[in-house]
Amino acid sequence: MLRHDVLEDPLTAALQPPLDETPEEKTKRLKREIKAKRVSDGIDVALRAERDELKRRRAQRPEVKLLLLGQASSGKSTLLKQFQLYYAPDMVDAQRSSWRPVVYFNIIKAIAGILDALEQVAYFDSHPELAQLRMTLLPLADLEPALAVQISGGVYVTGTGTSSPYGQDAYVRPGWQTLAKGKMKSSRTTGDSAYSSHIPAAEETAAWRIAACKDDIHALWLHPAVQALSKKQLQLEDSAAFFLESIQRIAWPDYVPSVDDVLHVRLQTLGVTEHQFEVSLLGKNVNLCLYDVGGARGHRPKWVPYFDSAHAIIFLAPLSAYDQYLEEDRRTNRIDDSLQLWTEICKNQVLKNLHLVLFLNKTDVLKAKLAAGIKVKKYITSFGDRPNEYTEVSQYFRAHFLQVHRRNVTGRRVLYTHFTSVIDTKATQTIIVNVADSIMRDYFAEARLV
Repeated sequence: MLRHDVLEDPLTAALQPPLDETPEEKTKRLKREIKAKRVSDGIDVALRAERDELKRRRAQRPEVKLLLLGQASSGKSTLLKQFQLYYAPDMVDAQRSSWRPVVYFNIIKAIAGILDALEQVAYFDSHPELAQLRMTLLPLADLEPALAVQISGGVYVTGTGTSSPYGQDAYVRPGWQTLAKGKMKSSRTTGDSAYSSHIPAAEETAAWRIAACKDDIHALWLHPAVQALSKKQLQLEDSAAFFLESIQRIAWPDYVPSVDDVLHVRLQTLGVTEHQFEVSLLGKNVNLCLYDVGGARGHRPKWVPYFDSAHAIIFLAPLSAYDQYLEEDRRTNRIDDSLQLWTEICKNQVLKNLHLVLFLNKTDVLKAKLAAGIKVKKYITSFGDRPNEYTEVSQYFRAHFLQVHRRNVTGRRVLYTHFTSVIDTKATQTIIVNVADSIMRDYFAEARLV
């Protein structure tokens, strides 16, 4: 009777050991559970220590809070990495090895997407060489769910609207790299990092399969049919081309992601990621706090609690998304969604005194799409017969965002606007310095600290 009652709860049932478990299997399972709990407890202790340290620092100096807002895949996490790279470069270097499985996942997800797209248009029947590549690369694509589970730590999210033909997407919670820190040792002088303990099975398998298939991956990506698809209906992450074109380097046995790899990688974070940097300006030390929150529609209600105490917002709008639609709603163009979201921010009375910074982002991807002949008017009919060129397109979108600001903002609040490609470190860090300087100077003036 007790067993029957337990099984009525799906979660409890999923945690029950198999009915035919042997004593040896039980011993191994208990060891795994003890190890998993030890790792989880270690993460919790490290996170508590970080929070305590943040509280101690906050009590000692002024704090400026900056929110990074925008839809999913707008570049928020990449911009946060650029802030880290400028204000805390040692942290970025120390974490490079932890990004290795994520780079592998990005590559495998891209391959899975390509194979799925080729199957939908029945190219395998008419291109025997593609059929052969498919047979070779399918075992690699099949690793996608196992690698996602490793990266996510077993977290599975439903209702996000994201999809993948060969498995789930990868999600991590804030602080996920604390676990990776315990698995690697880093040399600051050489920049060489390596795992000091056992590499998880999924990552190890992905590494040797990518190494074994690197020539086939290269051939698949450069195939004329795939290149033609990539300019039409094949929707890959913006960074897919970067990683696929770097496959020979990434397939190297001792591969450790470069800073450029870390900037290009795509990984979804659950919850709100907070980072704090100590910044000196005008002879004063300030805590610059950055909050990166999820941009998917289901995550946006989590923004509200951070509005009251914020001093400024950087809103990222990806201009290259004119030919894309929301994962959560295939009827909504991503540019339209960005404009709607920007409207809500501009007219929100809670935010009326905040400084607004608008990043019209992914200009590099926009230029590539326009050069490939992807017409804006096909997706944004109001664009009409204007020239399908970067200057015309970028200024057209900029005018729409500025119009929303003018219509919905009262008072003298200034809007700072920048065309950006946040993977461009030199250009982005110049903007970061100027933006942070302006925000903190205004903060000092308002707080009468200068």
